[in-house]
Amino acid sequence: MKTAVYAGTFDPITDGHLSVLSSAAKVFDEVIVGVAADNNKKTLFTLEERTQLAKLSTAHLNNVRVEAFSGLLVNFARSQGATALVRGLRVVSDFEYEMQMALFNKDLCSDLETVFFIADATHSFISSSQVRNIASLGGDISKYVSEPVVKALRRKYQDHT
Repeated sequence: MKTAVYAGTFDPITDGHLSVLSSAAKVFDEVIVGVAADNNKKTLFTLEERTQLAKLSTAHLNNVRVEAFSGLLVNFARSQGATALVRGLRVVSDFEYEMQMALFNKDLCSDLETVFFIADATHSFISSSQVRNIASLGGDISKYVSEPVVKALRRKYQDHT
């Protein structure tokens, strides 16, 4: 069985992430969404909230499961029996960063391949930070994220206003 890990902060998970994930789910027997605890970002949602939102948003994908993790991605991927890492590309500017990360991961674990998927054109511009920004200003984000994420963002920003 071919297993891949699609890791990120997912703060929150967007339709852009789901576009990449849907493509990966067609190629791999199992895709694990790895919700990263350790990052250099200040997240809006807690690890538990991000993990739950990812679970709710991916429930329609039968061969996808969601797991929170901490530490090095390559160690998490190995512990899950993964042979590949999934990364999404939205715009050309993503490529340099993603290429650097792929090379580091390959150096850290030569058995893991990085596979890039391009988000479909209707979702290629969506980023979690822009979704959070629009939501914080009371804008309609329903065409960028799943309904559970819409509700969670509304609750978050009502709590902060």
